[in-house]
Amino acid sequence: MEQVALEAATHDVSLWSLFMQAGLIVKLVMIGLIGASVWTWAIVLDKYVSFSKARKQFDQFEQVFWSGQSLEELYRTLGERQNNGLAAIFVAAMREWKKSFERGARSPIGLQMRIDRAMDVTMSREGEAYESRLGSLATIGSAGPFIGLFGTVVGIMTSFQAIAGSKSTNLAVVAPGIAEALLATAIGLVAAIPAVIAYNKFMGEAGKLHSRMEGFADEFSAILSRQIDEKLQPRQAAQ
Repeated sequence: MEQVALEAATHDVSLWSLFMQAGLIVKLVMIGLIGASVWTWAIVLDKYVSFSKARKQFDQFEQVFWSGQSLEELYRTLGERQNNGLAAIFVAAMREWKKSFERGARSPIGLQMRIDRAMDVTMSREGEAYESRLGSLATIGSAGPFIGLFGTVVGIMTSFQAIAGSKSTNLAVVAPGIAEALLATAIGLVAAIPAVIAYNKFMGEAGKLHSRMEGFADEFSAILSRQIDEKLQPRQAAQ
């Protein structure tokens, strides 16, 4: 018993020591999972800032749009800028509107379809931007635990090989190897759990922004539809 206690005391079981004592494969697994965890938090911080900024831009644009300012004046203000979200949809629709009338558009249905198509394309592009890199969170969240489990399996196999080589089943011989193996699983969970939570959170945020864009596109399409009728009906009556 004194010998077992002495052997146990000679083993350092701090996290750094467990990492340094681990085999090459287990170390690579741990390093990969730590890198994945760092990447997860980088995405989380970036998306938190991006979605906060997007919500603020949406609110500011809606306030200006419904303030009664003319569409032409708002378009001149936004037309030369790099726009996102609702402003980008507005500019795309107005640009198509102006191009069509400059070329002598005569069909209300055709003009309305082109404007709706321009807004749909812009809305799809904006939605892709909001969801960018979220796939990485889904991958880390689903694969992280299994990668950690792979490191655990390899570590435990190494421990059994050490037991066979030393011909001893003392806890002092078994414990460090098992601890190293379980550390890989723990790191996998540390990487995966925040990734899953962040993925669900930000996908929900992206869905809310997409719904707001769809609602604005429908409302703006109705506004332009009325103006198309007002502009084209006199032209068609004169013909």
